[in-house]
Amino acid sequence: MRRALCLLLAVSPLFAGSIPAAEYKQRRAELRKSLDGVMVLFGAEEPEDLHTSFFQESNFLYLTGWREPGAAMLLTRNEEILFLPAHNRQKEIFNGPITAADDSDANAKSGFASVMPRSAIEPEFLRMAGKSRSIYTLPPDSNAQKLRALMPLHDERNAGTEIARLRVIKSEAEIGRIAESTDITVAAHLAAWKAMKAGLFEYEIAATMTNVYFQHGCERSAYAPIVGSGPNSTILHYMTNHRRADSGELVLMDVGAECSDYATDVTRTVPVDGKFTARQREIYDVVLGAQKAAIAAVKPGARMRGEKNSLQQIAYDYINSHGQDLHGDTLGKYFTHALSHYVGLDVHDPGDVNTPLQPGMVITIEPGVYIPEENIGVRIEDTVLVTPSGAKLLSGALPREASEIEKRIGK
Repeated sequence: MRRALCLLLAVSPLFAGSIPAAEYKQRRAELRKSLDGVMVLFGAEEPEDLHTSFFQESNFLYLTGWREPGAAMLLTRNEEILFLPAHNRQKEIFNGPITAADDSDANAKSGFASVMPRSAIEPEFLRMAGKSRSIYTLPPDSNAQKLRALMPLHDERNAGTEIARLRVIKSEAEIGRIAESTDITVAAHLAAWKAMKAGLFEYEIAATMTNVYFQHGCERSAYAPIVGSGPNSTILHYMTNHRRADSGELVLMDVGAECSDYATDVTRTVPVDGKFTARQREIYDVVLGAQKAAIAAVKPGARMRGEKNSLQQIAYDYINSHGQDLHGDTLGKYFTHALSHYVGLDVHDPGDVNTPLQPGMVITIEPGVYIPEENIGVRIEDTVLVTPSGAKLLSGALPREASEIEKRIGK
């Protein structure tokens, strides 16, 4: 646990830095260069389900940094307008105060020179769309589609495709936020290792982990925690977390924090008793070998998938040429998911996974082998920054070697 404490102290005060306000304006300016029509974007609304907190739609957040509900935005090559809902004092009693377009600080808070009431969006859309032939929306946004229906002869384009081209390359500020989320997540995993013992329920292990990052200011889990013991370790997205972990089993923990809006994604598979069985160790070492081979191949120009030398193929070939199942068959058929995805504001950040890697991309490397017949599921996942010369493991402080893991369990 001392290592976990050091990791937490290393990022204190947590999230003292954030994305600079000027960076949002720069993002919009860069996006607008590529537009030959009007882009219609709506932010998230206040949720009606009391189980859910308000979180801004990630594309809207990426371009504005705006964290209040009910906003909308129109962008063209020459204009940008932010639309804000009017004050509703009754709603604000329950949900808190909001910023309206006629507030004196609306421009300064938003970073937009033009801020209008939400009620003005239709006439402004008609004015702007009348000067172009294309409308960019984020399907299946119903609000955007209502506006789109007012101009049925215009070409419709996917705004997400345009925005993803920017989101896929992270700025220094974004990399810093992802690194902070990852440091906290590493500390959360180490806390779970320290507490690990037979008889714990999966939800107790998950709670140990989430408590670490909630106690240090993270807003939420980047995704529902996956804590699968024994047979549940072979279920890729197992999220029930209700089973008791028994002696002699493995526990697969795919748990990551979201801090200052940015996600991370980290998985480790550990023995409940602190010691892998010979068979568990055999499978674990195959998966680790595949991960090392794929990480070694990460560099600008490499591809996550889509060709024979892709990272996906490298990992598959390693798994399929090392080890066998109980029937003497190779293990490739037990590697049943993609090796990599982008990470950013969303844990599965948008972007074309078939394009060459570039410096500034943040991806996962997560090979796995899942053999239900043996109740053995092993996944090892790290969040990786593509650098000009190769790769940097942002989650590298969390041990991966089986011998190192055994030293940490229960201690």
